[in-house]
Amino acid sequence: MSKSLGNQLPADAMAMLDGTDLPAGLGATFTLVVQGDDGFPTVALLSVGEVLATDASTVRLALWPGSGTTAAITAAGKATMMLVGGDSVWYVRLAARRGPDIGEEGLKRAYFECAIDDVLVDKVTYAKITSGISFELPEPDKVMDRWQRTIDLVRAQPAVPA
Repeated sequence: MSKSLGNQLPADAMAMLDGTDLPAGLGATFTLVVQGDDGFPTVALLSVGEVLATDASTVRLALWPGSGTTAAITAAGKATMMLVGGDSVWYVRLAARRGPDIGEEGLKRAYFECAIDDVLVDKVTYAKITSGISFELPEPDKVMDRWQRTIDLVRAQPAVPA
């Protein structure tokens, strides 16, 4: 059963999303779930190059502008992001506000600033989480450069007005 931790990311989760060491997060996948217009969940798999926690209560997202997830989160204004790390699974409930798109051609992203509404944790003593969804990059240097530029753009954005 999930337990609420309030509206602050715990230190372990914050370390995964703070954008300070992207190569260390290579392969980590975060699941973002949003209710679509048809009532079904829309699911996106995000990397450390698309998510930035600017503090323990704020997460910024850089999503593909034309995606179904971007349309759904723009319309709904809320989403849940799942993080897996260490021996815990966190479900981070987000209240999302869309800002202006960021980046230049080829790096254009839909920008969202999300207030953390609640963080739920699943952790039990009788079982240990050994991994979440992960991936490998055939050309990590090319992707890491794009991720770093994206995170730098996201970090530089002003707060989105409420």
